[in-house]
Amino acid sequence: MEISLLTKEDLQEFKIQLLLDIERIFDEKLHSVRSTPKNIDPEWIRSKSVRAFMNISPATLQNLRVTGKVKFKKVLGSYYYNLDDLKKLFENEKG
Repeated sequence: MEISLLTKEDLQEFKIQLLLDIERIFDEKLHSVRSTPKNIDPEWIRSKSVRAFMNISPATLQNLRVTGKVKFKKVLGSYYYNLDDLKKLFENEKG
């Protein structure tokens, strides 16, 4: 069995290499986040986002759902609403 000794210089080189690797990883992640388009509209959005966007109460949103004014899907206990239907609802109210 061979024994290797580490010197302070070895540890300093390791530290520098480790910091450079971490910096490279951060740069790659930052580049991928910046290159992701921000203007992508999801087709379906959750109740909380709909309520915040429309500034309405949970009961009002439930009323829109029950009366069939907006399409929705229930997935694992969460309601998702069709974004196009919400936009049409606004257009109908304007006209």
